[in-house]
Amino acid sequence: MGILDKLGFGNKTNEIAEYTQKGAVIIDVRTYEEFASGHIKGSKNIPLQVIASKINDIKKLNKPVIACCRSGMRSAQATSILKQNGIDCINGGGWQSLESKL
Repeated sequence: MGILDKLGFGNKTNEIAEYTQKGAVIIDVRTYEEFASGHIKGSKNIPLQVIASKINDIKKLNKPVIACCRSGMRSAQATSILKQNGIDCINGGGWQSLESKL
């Protein structure tokens, strides 16, 4: 495992496949405007700025989470917040890159 893997930026194809098989929900943490300009079909838009206030709603989904954004930076922050609140979550990185792995 390299430094990029530890930071959540390594090759995630296998991990993404595992989470998908577990029925993971994809949460896109970009702004509403960014999400409207393009996103993964079926993903939920919960911007990073409000994700902490939506923890209970996310827990009610009772599913693991794959977080994504434009480049992977905001989704890394969101993943940290979700994990701190007991949610099984991985950083899927940029939404277009993630979409190609699904």
